[in-house]
Amino acid sequence: MATGGKFDPDKLRELDLFDEPQEADPIESADKLLRHLREWHRELSEQIVSVNREMAHVAAGGDLNAPEVLALREQAQQLRDKRGEVEAEIEAEKKAFKALLQAEKQRKTTEPSESVAEGRGLVKVRHPNRDFFLADMFDYALKDDGASMEAPIFTLSTKPDLSIWEWSSKDGNKYVKVAPSVLGRATQHDKDVLIYVVSQLTEALNRGRDDAKNRTVRFTVYDFLVTTNRQTSGQGYKLLQEAFERLAGTRVTTDIKTGGERVKQGFGIIDEWRIIEKSKSDERMIAVEVTLSRWLYNAVQAFEVLTIHPDYFRLRKPLARRLYEIARKHCGHQTEWTIGLELLQEKAGSKSTLKEFRRAVRTIQTDDSLPEYRLLLTHNDKVKFYVRDGARLIRGITKRGGGQ
Repeated sequence: MATGGKFDPDKLRELDLFDEPQEADPIESADKLLRHLREWHRELSEQIVSVNREMAHVAAGGDLNAPEVLALREQAQQLRDKRGEVEAEIEAEKKAFKALLQAEKQRKTTEPSESVAEGRGLVKVRHPNRDFFLADMFDYALKDDGASMEAPIFTLSTKPDLSIWEWSSKDGNKYVKVAPSVLGRATQHDKDVLIYVVSQLTEALNRGRDDAKNRTVRFTVYDFLVTTNRQTSGQGYKLLQEAFERLAGTRVTTDIKTGGERVKQGFGIIDEWRIIEKSKSDERMIAVEVTLSRWLYNAVQAFEVLTIHPDYFRLRKPLARRLYEIARKHCGHQTEWTIGLELLQEKAGSKSTLKEFRRAVRTIQTDDSLPEYRLLLTHNDKVKFYVRDGARLIRGITKRGGGQ
């Protein structure tokens, strides 16, 4: 959808971004419209990040009143205004959708069906009505930092990983060493905390809030659990505390540049965490503070982040999550990207044999559960990632063909 011009929700209703047949059912129609609006909101958020990133680069010379900087500042404000219109429309549609659901509950004894069915590689949507309880809009403009997407910092193991992991890029310009604590190395699922905090900070930067200058982010644990599709039982709170401990205990040594700064340094993935408020009835955390490492904070400040799809949190397998990250990082604005299986294994951080890794990739290919992308493992051990959007894929193929 073009981002210029006046916001027109009626035009949005006419679009069929998800290649689904038109439905007469009002609940399905309302659900579909909300997903369209959220997709547009994510797109606008990505554009705001892109403009801010460019503005930070141009303003690095020190002249904050240069014509290029002022033009970019105005463009960023226009995008924020447009996103504000979309947010207002989302709020209105959410209220209408809630009323429809309540009316349907009165008519039926069963719960309304989930908008996305559980797939083989996806866990169920644990909180289908989450938008009625969360005030923050950023949960469908989630951000992942480019630095940790590039290097396999997090273990793919579901058991405590006590080994030291070292990784170097093929050109030798990037190096990472990850050492676990006695509790084990931080896992790919632990990274949910990082994504949530990075998303909060990026949104604060996009809105020009002063709290974006602070590496410490305070949030409500329940909101985190719902946004990341985790269980909100006592077990959910317990697992989160264990994730905090692994994130703070895992030590990273790297020379990967963030925010234009390259220094060899060691740090915890998060500097510290602390409980701000506990439940009066039990030991559950109500609100917490998490302080990002300076390395990761530099990446956020320089807008070295990418928008990710909310269904990332529904992926069951750590490897599927890691493959999605790699695809999102390297496909970028391309419609497809190809990599050798052995190199992909290195970038994923898998410790299995190549045969086992090949089998795992084939399983994920069969599941076909990666958000935004599909993958294909060829007979000659090449893995091709390509976008799910059929129209975009055809445009990309046509463009390449025209350039030959």
